[in-house]
Amino acid sequence: MPNLKDLKNRIASVKSTRKITKAMQMVAAAKLRRAQDAAEAARPYADKMADVVNGLAASVAGSETAPKLLAGTGSEQTHLLVVMTAERGLCGGFNSSIVKIARYRAEKLIKEGKTVKILTVGKKGREQLKRDLSAHLVDHVDLSEVKRVSYENAADISKKVFEMFDAGEFDVATIFYNRFESVISQVPTPKQIIPAVVPADAEADALYDYEPSEEAILEDLLPRSVTTQIFTALLENGASEQGARMSAMDNATRNAGDMIDKLTTEYNRSRQAAITKELIEIISGAEAL
Repeated sequence: MPNLKDLKNRIASVKSTRKITKAMQMVAAAKLRRAQDAAEAARPYADKMADVVNGLAASVAGSETAPKLLAGTGSEQTHLLVVMTAERGLCGGFNSSIVKIARYRAEKLIKEGKTVKILTVGKKGREQLKRDLSAHLVDHVDLSEVKRVSYENAADISKKVFEMFDAGEFDVATIFYNRFESVISQVPTPKQIIPAVVPADAEADALYDYEPSEEAILEDLLPRSVTTQIFTALLENGASEQGARMSAMDNATRNAGDMIDKLTTEYNRSRQAAITKELIEIISGAEAL
């Protein structure tokens, strides 16, 4: 049985930890509202952009003049996986859930004889993927100094992707991120961004005549669409990270409280046992006299 001093030190240590986790929970809650508003505000624009691109793409699908970002390279041999995670931990399973689906996809493609290249966004994803897929890591984007994600950050990432695509370094690009649903629900999501995926039920919009041609418009619109999808993924990740951290710190605070209660009970019992032992010794000594 630990002595009273050890128990007292442990109680003080857990109380200090609880103060930290409680503070982190409150900070995450404050950041969550702003991040959630940004993610929800971006969704209508991203959805409308996708509708426009799908309508245009449906009208030129199969055409020899279709842009390369739509038609692809004609091969699916080399895949680029853009894995978006957080720069910090202490957010439950947020990072590991994204890495898990990315690792599963990478291992599946490798078994099929495909070439896999991984671009990481966020330190935590890179740290986890280094363990067994280090040979496939080709680049990394550090956002540790970024206080609030902006469209420029997404443009920097998409620029790297476009440069690799234009250089013929990959055929298919897929991003991996967590889609925010609620504080306790973040959905790990893979999404192919190059070549653009046109839904099977997409129909060309016959109400509009385009000037210049659909192909010319798509040449300009498709890069913006890719950047928009990356930006939306970053915003969704930001909200998901704060939601996951808030939930994790809340659980940690509760667990610390339970541990303090157990340690306090043990301390009181040990203290009472020590007092009882001293009383017995005093009484026994008095009777001996």
